[in-house]
Amino acid sequence: MAEGTHVLDKPPPGAAADWTIPQNWAHYTREEHETWDKLFERQAKLLPGRASEAYLRGLDVLKLSKPGIPDFEELSERLMKLTGWQVVAVPGLVPDEVFFDHMANRRFVAGNFIRRPDQLDYLQEPDVFHDVFGHVPMLADPVFADYLAAYGRGGLRAMEYDALKYLGRLYWYTVEFGLIEEADGLRIYGSGIVSSFAESRFALDDPSPNRIRFDLARVMRTQYRIDDFQQNYFVIPSFDELLRVTVETDFAPLYRAIGGKPDIQIGHIMPDDSVITTGTQEYARSRRGEQQAVLA
Repeated sequence: MAEGTHVLDKPPPGAAADWTIPQNWAHYTREEHETWDKLFERQAKLLPGRASEAYLRGLDVLKLSKPGIPDFEELSERLMKLTGWQVVAVPGLVPDEVFFDHMANRRFVAGNFIRRPDQLDYLQEPDVFHDVFGHVPMLADPVFADYLAAYGRGGLRAMEYDALKYLGRLYWYTVEFGLIEEADGLRIYGSGIVSSFAESRFALDDPSPNRIRFDLARVMRTQYRIDDFQQNYFVIPSFDELLRVTVETDFAPLYRAIGGKPDIQIGHIMPDDSVITTGTQEYARSRRGEQQAVLA
């Protein structure tokens, strides 16, 4: 869930009242299935030794290595047996209350379209590869599955406090771009990283970004950008701890507390941060230079 506006403000023709639509798996073309296979093969070779143990287990147990775009019905049947989740198709980005309600009820909303062959490396709107390859393997992990359902319930409450900006940052820096500290080192579990060929390497290998131990209030105050690599990655010690913090925190006073403080700028290190890697920020500086050159 990113800050910003949604594509649609009411269910389009053919969508149910809850915004779900048929996946229409039989209508995918051979080229679309080949695009999935190409993306899958590239990431599957890259992720061992980089992705978290939970992610790799999910990829295996859900049988996502089967050729072609997964059938949501078959995928949901496997997921339901493991963690009670299912995957439902939606026509695009949906309103916040719809997004949170589905999540709170263990329904993961996914786009049913796939990027074009000339968009393999970047697509701003999440497609079926990002949603299914990136997110769904983590839903096979019982603890993370509980975290995401708790997040959905928290989202519905956050709307009452006008605090979606803060909760959206929690989603961004965990579900989308989170790192975890495992026995063999840092690993990725965020869907925005595991589904990206370039950021799967940047997040762990590049000296540019900061890698900071997770702190709930810190994360919720931290800005991010949706159109480039991250300059902050937050590292959780375990999924159990992420779930514990989420369900044991009273968010109402936390929203009030951080609402009275300024946002933390991207790439900034705070005095009380527990820093694993202090980034050089070289990537961010080079990107600013490129942008200034274009404008000059």
